[in-house]
Amino acid sequence: MKSPLLSLPGAVPAEGVDEGVAAHYGDLFREQRALADGTGFVDLSHRGVVAVTGDDRLSWLHLLLTQHVSDLPAHQAAEALILSANGHIEHALYLVDDGSTVWAHVEPGSQEALIAYLESMKFFYRVEVADRTADTAVVHLPAGSIAAAPASAVVRETPYGRDLFLPREELEAFAAQAGPPAGILAHEALRVEQHRPRLGFETDHRTIPHELGWIGSAVHLQKGCYRGQETVARVQNLGKPPRRLVFLHLDGSEVHLPPAGAEVRLAQDGPDGRKIGFVTTSVRHHELGPVALALVKRNVPVDARLMAEDTAAAQETVVEP
Repeated sequence: MKSPLLSLPGAVPAEGVDEGVAAHYGDLFREQRALADGTGFVDLSHRGVVAVTGDDRLSWLHLLLTQHVSDLPAHQAAEALILSANGHIEHALYLVDDGSTVWAHVEPGSQEALIAYLESMKFFYRVEVADRTADTAVVHLPAGSIAAAPASAVVRETPYGRDLFLPREELEAFAAQAGPPAGILAHEALRVEQHRPRLGFETDHRTIPHELGWIGSAVHLQKGCYRGQETVARVQNLGKPPRRLVFLHLDGSEVHLPPAGAEVRLAQDGPDGRKIGFVTTSVRHHELGPVALALVKRNVPVDARLMAEDTAAAQETVVEP
């Protein structure tokens, strides 16, 4: 889904999974500072949008998701996962109920697989699931923004800002009055600063929620009856996850950022040392400089100096060992 906002002055298209929206509009750090100050907006119209209607929508979703949503109040934001039978993360949903419809935005291109799974689980429940990506665009307003949401938008308000589910036909008109646009790279830089994991970036085929700090925010420990719940309970009650998410301050003298997938080693072991993790997302932050998120083995000392490929890195704990 290619955004019409790519025609705005200075827009440089994003690549990879975020293809379809702008990576930036000519000044990455200015765009970050604007978002940090609560001004501007981010075009996320490439993300998938799924809508669930019907009288049983919340009780039905409650059985499938990791989050407690059976009594979710209207207009209250929630975050939830869908796990495999072995407890590995398959989908991440960012949702809100407007009183008649549950709206969720998901990773670009993942809505088809999500809908296929939801359709297979409908049984006798009074629910309808629809792909609304073609007619609904997601727009992000940062925390502190005083921009008015159009009356036609469904608003999902979080501590990090507001996500608007906006009729796609209104996207250009909204952009014209919402302040300076910021690209997906600025949005990602603030996400990394806030230690927030993203499906497909901080996850691989064997990631479980405990490794990323998704317990609590996306996984409710006082509910069961969802696929993968046994793994969640076993790790919570009897053990520890094999890996943990860390935040890395990277050596600013290096010209290149270590890419996603770059091997992480203990600095004391040198370049030929044993791999103890990998970079998941690396960015240049307007205040912190080059930083990254990484997954490392749980038993890596929290004060250990690390190397991300050839770049020295100091770690901050995100998930406790």
